[in-house]
Amino acid sequence: MKLVTAIIKPYKLDEAREALSALGVQGVTVTEVKGFGRQKGHTELYRGAEYVVDFLPKVKLDIACSDEHVEGVIEAITRATKTGKIGDGKIFVQPLDEVIRIRTGESGLDAI
Repeated sequence: MKLVTAIIKPYKLDEAREALSALGVQGVTVTEVKGFGRQKGHTELYRGAEYVVDFLPKVKLDIACSDEHVEGVIEAITRATKTGKIGDGKIFVQPLDEVIRIRTGESGLDAI
Protein backbone atom coordinates (compact mmCIF):
# COMPACT_ATOMS: atom_id res chain seq x y z
CA MET A 1 0.00 0.00 0.00
CA LYS A 2 1.06 3.59 -0.62
CA LEU A 3 0.10 7.03 0.61
CA VAL A 4 0.03 9.52 -2.25
CA THR A 5 0.22 13.14 -1.10
CA ALA A 6 -0.30 15.92 -3.62
CA ILE A 7 0.12 19.64 -3.04
CA ILE A 8 -1.86 21.53 -5.68
CA LYS A 9 -3.34 24.93 -6.49
CA PRO A 10 -6.69 25.47 -4.72
CA TYR A 11 -8.65 26.20 -7.90
CA LYS A 12 -7.62 22.79 -9.32
CA LEU A 13 -9.24 20.84 -6.47
CA ASP A 14 -12.53 20.08 -8.25
CA GLU A 15 -10.73 18.87 -11.38
CA ALA A 16 -8.45 16.62 -9.29
CA ARG A 17 -11.42 15.21 -7.35
CA GLU A 18 -13.32 14.45 -10.56
CA ALA A 19 -10.27 12.75 -12.11
CA LEU A 20 -9.77 10.60 -9.01
CA SER A 21 -13.47 9.72 -8.85
CA ALA A 22 -13.39 8.65 -12.50
CA LEU A 23 -10.47 6.39 -11.62
CA GLY A 24 -12.51 4.75 -8.85
CA VAL A 25 -10.70 6.27 -5.88
CA GLN A 26 -13.12 6.06 -2.97
CA GLY A 27 -11.43 8.24 -0.38
CA VAL A 28 -9.44 11.46 -0.39
CA THR A 29 -8.49 13.66 2.55
CA VAL A 30 -8.26 17.36 1.67
CA THR A 31 -6.44 19.92 3.80
CA GLU A 32 -6.00 23.63 3.17
CA VAL A 33 -2.31 24.43 3.65
CA LYS A 34 0.13 27.25 2.99
CA GLY A 35 3.66 27.01 1.69
CA PHE A 36 6.16 27.97 -0.95
CA GLY A 37 8.57 26.31 -3.31
CA ARG A 38 10.83 27.77 -5.95
CA GLN A 39 8.42 30.65 -6.53
CA LYS A 40 9.27 32.00 -3.04
CA GLY A 41 5.95 33.79 -2.63
CA HIS A 42 5.16 37.16 -4.18
CA THR A 43 4.47 40.79 -3.36
CA GLU A 44 1.00 42.34 -3.26
CA LEU A 45 -0.29 45.88 -3.07
CA TYR A 46 -2.97 46.48 -0.43
CA ARG A 47 -4.34 49.97 0.26
CA GLY A 48 -1.26 51.54 -1.22
CA ALA A 49 1.21 49.49 0.81
CA GLU A 50 3.30 46.74 -0.70
CA TYR A 51 3.86 43.60 1.34
CA VAL A 52 5.41 40.19 0.78
CA VAL A 53 3.27 37.07 0.83
CA ASP A 54 5.74 34.36 1.83
CA PHE A 55 3.31 31.46 2.08
CA LEU A 56 0.88 30.80 -0.75
CA PRO A 57 -2.43 29.00 -0.27
CA LYS A 58 -2.35 25.40 -1.49
CA VAL A 59 -4.47 22.29 -1.09
CA LYS A 60 -3.05 18.99 0.16
CA LEU A 61 -4.63 15.73 -0.98
CA ASP A 62 -3.89 12.44 0.81
CA ILE A 63 -4.90 9.24 -0.97
CA ALA A 64 -4.26 5.76 0.43
CA CYS A 65 -4.21 3.16 -2.35
CA SER A 66 -2.88 -0.23 -3.34
CA ASP A 67 0.51 -0.48 -5.02
CA GLU A 68 -1.07 -1.28 -8.39
CA HIS A 69 -3.21 1.90 -8.36
CA VAL A 70 -0.38 4.33 -7.56
CA GLU A 71 0.59 5.11 -11.16
CA GLY A 72 -3.04 5.74 -12.14
CA VAL A 73 -3.55 8.07 -9.18
CA ILE A 74 -0.39 10.02 -10.02
CA GLU A 75 -1.38 10.27 -13.69
CA ALA A 76 -4.93 11.42 -12.85
CA ILE A 77 -3.70 14.14 -10.48
CA THR A 78 -1.03 15.32 -12.91
CA ARG A 79 -3.42 15.41 -15.87
CA ALA A 80 -6.06 17.34 -13.89
CA THR A 81 -3.80 19.91 -12.24
CA LYS A 82 -0.92 20.62 -14.63
CA THR A 83 -0.90 24.14 -16.07
CA GLY A 84 2.75 24.20 -17.09
CA LYS A 85 3.36 27.27 -14.92
CA ILE A 86 5.40 27.65 -11.76
CA GLY A 87 3.55 26.57 -8.61
CA ASP A 88 1.65 23.60 -10.09
CA GLY A 89 2.67 21.59 -7.03
CA LYS A 90 4.27 18.30 -6.08
CA ILE A 91 3.27 14.68 -5.57
CA PHE A 92 4.88 12.54 -2.88
CA VAL A 93 4.56 8.76 -2.62
CA GLN A 94 5.29 7.00 0.67
CA PRO A 95 4.99 3.40 1.78
CA LEU A 96 1.97 2.76 3.98
CA ASP A 97 2.58 0.00 6.52
CA GLU A 98 -0.92 -0.40 7.89
CA VAL A 99 -4.44 0.96 7.55
CA ILE A 100 -7.23 0.22 10.03
CA ARG A 101 -10.88 1.14 9.59
CA ILE A 102 -11.99 2.21 13.04
CA ARG A 103 -15.68 1.34 12.62
CA THR A 104 -15.20 -2.30 11.55
CA GLY A 105 -11.67 -3.14 12.60
CA GLU A 106 -10.78 -4.11 9.03
CA SER A 107 -7.11 -3.69 8.16
CA GLY A 108 -4.86 -3.55 5.13
CA LEU A 109 -6.39 -3.16 1.66
CA ASP A 110 -9.84 -4.05 3.06
CA ALA A 111 -9.74 -0.84 5.11
CA ILE A 112 -9.03 1.35 2.08
